[in-house]
Amino acid sequence: MVKFDCVLLALLAGRPRSGFDLGRWMETEGQFLRSRAHHSQIYRLLARMTDDGWVAFEVDPREGRPDAKIYRPTPRGRDVLWEWVRSPYEPTSRFQDPDFLARFTFTAPLDRHAAIRLIDTELAYRRAQIARNRDRDRTLLFEDPLPELDRSLAQEVFDELHAYGASAVDTWVAWLQGMRHRLEQDRAPEPDGEDPSA
Repeated sequence: MVKFDCVLLALLAGRPRSGFDLGRWMETEGQFLRSRAHHSQIYRLLARMTDDGWVAFEVDPREGRPDAKIYRPTPRGRDVLWEWVRSPYEPTSRFQDPDFLARFTFTAPLDRHAAIRLIDTELAYRRAQIARNRDRDRTLLFEDPLPELDRSLAQEVFDELHAYGASAVDTWVAWLQGMRHRLEQDRAPEPDGEDPSA
C-alpha cells in the first residue's frame, strides 16, 4: 500500500508547497499514484505530520484570500523519507502496483542505488511469476453451468485476457530492464563501499 504521507514528504523534498499545491499535483501528475486524493485528506495528513515533527510550515499572507501554510520537511521528516526510500519492497501479484510506482518515482532521483535495488526486487518477482504462469493449462472447467452461459465464448474471453495480460507484463519487464540500464549508466559507487549486487 502506498504510504501517502511519504509521497507528500517526497513532494515537499522538491520544493515547499501548500496543501492546495499538493492536492493540485495529485490531481494531475500524481493521478497514476492514487486514484482519489481529496484535499481534506491531504490537510489532515499535513496536520498529523506537523504534530509528529515531520514537516513545519510558514504562513504566507494572501491579500483578499485566506493565508496559505507553506510546508517543508524537517530533519525528522527527511529521516522518515530516507527510511521509506531505502526500506525493503514487497511486490504484489498485481504488476504496476501503485506502491512500486510511488516508490520508484521518488526513490530514483533521491537514491539511484535504492532505485536499482527496487527494480531488481520487482524484476525477480515478475520473472518468477511469468515462469509459474505463462504456460499453465488455462482450460476452464464447468460443472452444472447456467444454461445461458456460453462456454466456448467464456474460454475465448479468458484466453484473450491472458494474452493481453502476458503482453502487458512483458512490456512492464522490458520497461524495468530499460530503466535499470539507464540508472546503471554513469553510476557512482555505492555509499559506504557497499556492493550493489550483494
